[in-house]
Formats: sequence, C-alpha cells, structure tokens
Amino acid sequence: MAKIKIGSTIPLFTLNDQNGNTFNINSVIGKKNLVLFFYPKDDSPGCTKEACYFRDQFEAFTDANAVVIGISGQSVKSHKQFAEKFNLNYTLLSDKGNELRKQFGISTDFFGLLPGRVTYVIDKSGKVVYTFNSQIKVLEHVDEALSVLEKLN
Repeated sequence: MAKIKIGSTIPLFTLNDQNGNTFNINSVIGKKNLVLFFYPKDDSPGCTKEACYFRDQFEAFTDANAVVIGISGQSVKSHKQFAEKFNLNYTLLSDKGNELRKQFGISTDFFGLLPGRVTYVIDKSGKVVYTFNSQIKVLEHVDEALSVLEKLN
C-alpha cells in the first residue's frame, strides 16, 4: 500500500486497546479530529517522554476537539502496564506484527532496528492534514500536533 501522507484518507482499522477492548477507528471518524502517534516501544526513554507529554497536554487536545491515540507493536499487556505506570489518559493500541504501521508506510529508523516515530493529525473526515516524523524530537510531536489543530478549529 502507498504511504499515507498529507491529503490521504486513513485506512479503516480495528485494533485492541490497552484494556483488551476492540477499538474501531469508525468510532472517531466524522466526530472528532484525531492525532495518531506511532511510537517505537513502551517504557523506553524517548517514548515515555513523548507519551507523558501527550498526557500532560490532554486538556489542550480535548479543547481542540481531538482524540489522541498512541500505537505501537507491543502487546495489550505491555500497553496496560505502560499506561498504568505513567497514568496515561488516552487510548494505546496494540499493532500486532506492525500491520497498521506497514499500511501507513512508516519505515524503520537507525539501520532498520527501530520502528519509526511518526505523528499524524487527521481532520474529522479522516483526511491527513499534517505529519511529523522525528525519532529524536519527541516533544515536538505534541507541540506540532497542537499547533495544527488550533488552525483546524
């Protein structure tokens, strides 16, 4: 599948969240703006910093009529432990086998060793309006997403 980029409509998908519940993207499309952030690994230093910053800015995302969803390839159990350890207040989805990551066309970084870190801002219709790709500028994923959302509303 082609890489998802600005102007693309995101693929419809269903994955399990950190509580083992089925999450269908159709529950958000048409109702709210969406911030999908793909991150490499639960409880690693950069991912923890990014995830906690999304948590700390949760109210700003709510004010922007946006739902924040974190996605990585770890198990539901791993996501549950990560969410509980850091009091994460948004949905984490388990992308088993990195199938959704592949659908989005997110490549690996650092000689193929680390799954990419990419954030997508998606409008209510399901179209991508912004992407941010940086393995090391973890906090900018949050700042950039908020900046774009302010312009959407």
